[in-house]
Amino acid sequence: MAKERSKKALRELVQRAGNQLCADCGAPDPDWASYSLGVFICLNCAGLHRSIPQVSKLKSIQLDEWDDAQVEFMASNGNNVAKAKYEPKMPPFYYKPTYLDCQLLREQWIKAKYERKEFIYSEKQEPYSAGYREGFLWKRGRDNGQFLSRKFVLSEREGALKYFNKNDAKEPKAIMKIEHLNATFQPAKIGNPHGLQITYLKDNSTRNIFVYHEDGKEIVDWFNAIRAARFHYLQVAFPGASDVDLVPKLSRNYLKEGYMEKTGPKQTEGFKKRWFTMDDRRLMYFKDPLDAFARGEVFIGSKENSYKVLEGLPPSTQGNHWQHGITIVTPDRKFLFACETENDQLEWITTFQKVISRPMLPQEYAVEAHFKHKP
Repeated sequence: MAKERSKKALRELVQRAGNQLCADCGAPDPDWASYSLGVFICLNCAGLHRSIPQVSKLKSIQLDEWDDAQVEFMASNGNNVAKAKYEPKMPPFYYKPTYLDCQLLREQWIKAKYERKEFIYSEKQEPYSAGYREGFLWKRGRDNGQFLSRKFVLSEREGALKYFNKNDAKEPKAIMKIEHLNATFQPAKIGNPHGLQITYLKDNSTRNIFVYHEDGKEIVDWFNAIRAARFHYLQVAFPGASDVDLVPKLSRNYLKEGYMEKTGPKQTEGFKKRWFTMDDRRLMYFKDPLDAFARGEVFIGSKENSYKVLEGLPPSTQGNHWQHGITIVTPDRKFLFACETENDQLEWITTFQKVISRPMLPQEYAVEAHFKHKP
């Protein structure tokens, strides 16, 4: 009888405001709880809480037995209370992962919050909030594909992230302006659970570098240090903008990536298989997913500016091995692509339509003009 009463009480608690989503990643219908922290969490986050057993003690809401004191504790706490307790000094630039993000981001977020208490004590945020950071990361060589240890320096004062090929080198191998910097975790693509892809613009073309660090906290601190530097840069660049406006601009995940076939501007040469990345309005294509430079880039504007996406290819098209075609119409020309499966075709078309249905921002017209005048 007591067992049933506990189950019923817990089911009611999960329906309370704040408890209906996982406290850590926002996944719906959490079915686990940490009865030492007083939070309701999803199965995936429960797995990550197991790495901090001294802090978090877990039970399944459905399968485990609960005593009255534990249920009482959950009732007097819950996700909203825990948020106020563990996140009072969370900086706006710190990346708060969702259930769609990679395991590393979610794991380090949970450890930062409950184990290291980084968002209770501001001084613990020094590694990513100081405006300066230097250290060594394993960087993939552009030509040989080997990962080698390289010194990186991020300086808000200089407005740049640099890396050096030798420890005692006076001149950096690359200077990446904070203004044009992006970082996104790519564990599957890089083949390392801590793999981070950093991109920047060089002569208005996108350059990729791929890095990792053996220590999960280190690489996530680098990621948040880059976001902090971008945040402070944008605060100066857009003095009237609120945090809510700026935070989505700090870093971005790609809208979609994958293989398609493409043909050239004359549409008479054969189709070649390429790796495509949709980064905001830039559709880039690479021979290999880990190439440093794109072979080419296509700007995708909005429908108001005569951009559109069509299913299929013109009837006269030849040379494509894959049957599921896509035509992108721009004011200047048509781009022809082919996908291996109907599902891929549908996903790419949906992605392109989302971009095209979004009105262009003033600064995007300058980017479009550059693409039109590219040699």
